[in-house]
Amino acid sequence: MEIQVVFYSMYGHVYQMAQAVAQGAQEVEDARVSLYQVAELVSDEALERTGAKQARQAFAHVPTADASQLVQADAIIYGTPTRFGNMCAQMRNFLDRTGQLWMADALVGKVGSVFVSTATQHGGQEATILSFHTTLLHHGMILVGLPYSEKLQMGVDQVRGGSPYGATTLADGDGSRQPSPEELEMARYQGRHVARITRALLAGGWKSGA
Repeated sequence: MEIQVVFYSMYGHVYQMAQAVAQGAQEVEDARVSLYQVAELVSDEALERTGAKQARQAFAHVPTADASQLVQADAIIYGTPTRFGNMCAQMRNFLDRTGQLWMADALVGKVGSVFVSTATQHGGQEATILSFHTTLLHHGMILVGLPYSEKLQMGVDQVRGGSPYGATTLADGDGSRQPSPEELEMARYQGRHVARITRALLAGGWKSGA
């Protein structure tokens, strides 16, 4: 069972969530989990000015995703920061290069899931995931979110991310806030949940593709 976690991260928040998602998926028997980042579009000079270049060194070792590799996966879990209620340009660019896969029905029946990071509590977490789902549905993927059986998303005793659509974290406006233990646990839960559903589909004889 092949599970790919494909993410973009500028300051490391989504990368931390991606690691947690991968950890959760790896807990499921027969799961082989790979972590990939999508290509950067911002110049080195711009990354240097914003401090992102140094932050990105923490995950510089993660290989860059190629759209053609998605065919090998049984499940793909995507992670993106929010840009005005939508996925970031880097992730959009990556998905826009999957047209040949769409024409070939190559991702039909594969499990798809999404997690995100936003600057604020009301910065478009749910809108980003839901709009991301549109692309996955065009590819014919089976959507999996973060069910309320993960009770951590029910609490209102502290600032926290989390939604039934997928795990989320809050970075604050200046990026100073890091994913909380609760948010990371929700990400691990999502990884396990996706892996378990994928394993059940495969055990039942399900095959992706046209």
